[in-house]
Amino acid sequence: MGSLGAMAKGSSDRYFQSENAVDKLVPEGIEGRVPYKGSISSIIHQMMGGVRASMGYVGCASIEEMRSKPQFVRVTSAGMSESHVHDVSITKEAPNYRVS
Repeated sequence: MGSLGAMAKGSSDRYFQSENAVDKLVPEGIEGRVPYKGSISSIIHQMMGGVRASMGYVGCASIEEMRSKPQFVRVTSAGMSESHVHDVSITKEAPNYRVS
């Protein structure tokens, strides 16, 4: 489904919910804003860098190779905290890592 606004604008008919009963819709999302992060090209550049790094970590030469032999590692919440920046005051955020 989606947010209440999205459902009221047209997806309600897809789920057989009457347009007249907006107060009866059951949304499965929200409407909100995120901070502007710059042009899409810089975001794609950061994402491609992350994919390249992960390919190096797992020893794959291509995306197809990553698809054909996936590996999953369970990480505890303590491990997740330890793997992120901690015990330091960040003076300048990196373009691919936001504190807040």
